[in-house]
Amino acid sequence: MKLFRFGKDVGRTMERYQSSSIIYSLIAQISSPSNIGCMHIEPEGIVGLHEAPTPQLFLVVEGEGWVRGENEPSLLVKMGEGVFFDCGEWHESGSLKGMTCIIVQCDEFDKNKLTSL
Repeated sequence: MKLFRFGKDVGRTMERYQSSSIIYSLIAQISSPSNIGCMHIEPEGIVGLHEAPTPQLFLVVEGEGWVRGENEPSLLVKMGEGVFFDCGEWHESGSLKGMTCIIVQCDEFDKNKLTSL
């Protein structure tokens, strides 16, 4: 498991296309088939312990919660932060107050390009 940030504090100013007042945070470049989904974890919700079927990005876009690996303590994650799980890595997540996440699954992630916490 690798924690990383994608909030505007780690982004870059974008001026292409006559843009203004834009900060862009690259999360990943994907060239192979992938799945992208949105998960709404309600207050007191939990995604039970399971094995990641592919390398996976777990991106918190609203709220806050926690993640943990199989034999690891829980770690707080909040809006603008994310977690990378390797294929086969056991993990679970949840939230006391509610959290919305974007989940990206792809066989060809380069986790070394993620902005670490």
